Amino acid sequence: MLLAIDIGNTNITLGLYEGERLGPRWRIRTIHDRMPDEYGVLLDNLFRHRGFRLEQVTGVVIASVVPPLTPVFEQVCQEYVGQPALVVNAEVETGVRIRYDNPHEVGADRVVDAAAVQALYTTPACVVDFGTATTFDAISAEGDYLGGAIAPGIGIAAQALFERTAKLPRVELVRPPSAIGRNTVHSMQAGLLFGYVGLVEGVVARFKVELGPETCVVATGGLAELISRETDVIDVVDPWLTLHGLRLIYGLNS
Repeated sequence: MLLAIDIGNTNITLGLYEGERLGPRWRIRTIHDRMPDEYGVLLDNLFRHRGFRLEQVTGVVIASVVPPLTPVFEQVCQEYVGQPALVVNAEVETGVRIRYDNPHEVGADRVVDAAAVQALYTTPACVVDFGTATTFDAISAEGDYLGGAIAPGIGIAAQALFERTAKLPRVELVRPPSAIGRNTVHSMQAGLLFGYVGLVEGVVARFKVELGPETCVVATGGLAELISRETDVIDVVDPWLTLHGLRLIYGLNS
């Protein structure tokens, strides 16, 4: 079995593959100062809870945008899983040609998403990833990674409203009853949700001008389902897109 690990700034997503089938998957909080043994014990408990053992893993692949945690998880994989980890970087075969000015600046997760879209969906494509940041990635008709756009994530915006204002509360990111809020909570939810829907629609429209009207728009990340219900510009919602890309890249390098 293959263990795929996506280390993000807010969450760490893990998935266990048997062949091409994605089995158990987990999301845990990213804690920067957690020790390898702490993550190792947590991983062991997650596996046991779903009826699996770490010894069943025959390969591990990692994408990380948190550099301090990359060696931590490499150590976890070596000591607890008993397997060396394939860490996606500029030297790893991904099947994606990167047309960025400096390819080393592209986050591993964005390249992995491009690899998944290239293999699983149609191109040209735009990947919208709702993570700590909301990122938009452009993949050409030939499957090349062209670049993209980066905006603050909806969670960051909600947190900023709470922290930088005297009277605005922390709110749950859910759909309010209407676009016109009748109280402070609903007004904030409307501004956040419908504001980010407008952001997505606006950026996607500009991408389609450059990529072509047939561009396939794929949404991923924790809030992809919520946003996609409010707009018709998203063609596919794939919450586990990055894990699928990691599986494909592991196959190219094994």
